[in-house]
Order: sequence, then C-alpha cells, then structure tokens
Amino acid sequence: MNTKEELINEIEEASEPILSELLDFVHFLKAKTLREKMDTTLISESSLGKDWLNPEENEAWQSL
Repeated sequence: MNTKEELINEIEEASEPILSELLDFVHFLKAKTLREKMDTTLISESSLGKDWLNPEENEAWQSL
C-alpha cells in the first residue's frame, strides 16, 4: 500500500474533528511550500540581479 492509499484509509476512519484539523494542516503545508518557493525566487533574484541588471545584459537581450 502506498502513502496515498494509506492516508485515504486513515481519512475514511477519522472523526470529523480530526478531519477538520487534517484539512487545516494540509492547507498549512501547501502555504509553507509556496512560501519556500517564493523565498527561493526572491533570494535568487537579489543574488543574480547583480549580473542581470546591467546595461550590457539589457543590450544583449534587446534583439530577442
């Protein structure tokens, strides 16, 4: 049995209060993942911005 199947079995047996808490936790995990991706993007942008944001780079990309 894989993780998804095991989780579905547990959900089917869970009480409503547990299901409500589980749903909150799933929403939290999704938001956390999104935040981590956004953080990585922002860190990369500021780090690489030194190389990207210069007149030579702008000139090289103008013809595209």
